[in-house]
Amino acid sequence: MEEQQLIRLSKRMSKALRHDPARVGLTLDPAGWVPVADLLTALGMTRAALDEVVENNNKNRFAFDASGTRIRASQGHSVEVDLGLNPVPPPAVLYHGTVAAALESIKADGLRPMNRHHVHLSATQDTAVAVGARRGKPIVLEVDAAAMAAAGHEFYVSANGVWLTDHVPAGFLTSTYLESRR
Repeated sequence: MEEQQLIRLSKRMSKALRHDPARVGLTLDPAGWVPVADLLTALGMTRAALDEVVENNNKNRFAFDASGTRIRASQGHSVEVDLGLNPVPPPAVLYHGTVAAALESIKADGLRPMNRHHVHLSATQDTAVAVGARRGKPIVLEVDAAAMAAAGHEFYVSANGVWLTDHVPAGFLTSTYLESRR
């Protein structure tokens, strides 16, 4: 399957598994799982196409259960799900990719989940640059995750390696905003 087809299918799957399952007639269980057969019917796709999207998605957005008969999005939901993630100690520093237009709000309120359940953070600057670049010229914010954890904030890691937390207060963001060299 060509790359553009994979991207289109991945976006349709994201909408169905993360944001609006009812629009295509799906009902997620409390942990976000849906039977593969139901997803295939709802999106009019084949199992081979589904397997290709899951296998080739560079962000590992989707995961099958151990039996391969259920699928869910790894994180990024705007609908209520419980991914069963347990708090884990974060690395000392995490990163968040954004754009200049968001900086004033971030300086005032910190990082908020907006329409999602958690703030998404990256373990590397490169990943944060790629995230920020989706909306324009990226800016990478450094998050003092060690200090946040010491202050009682909890962190989680999704199945695809995205770091999650409920909120990053502005005081835990470094005052230096690193502009991408892209």
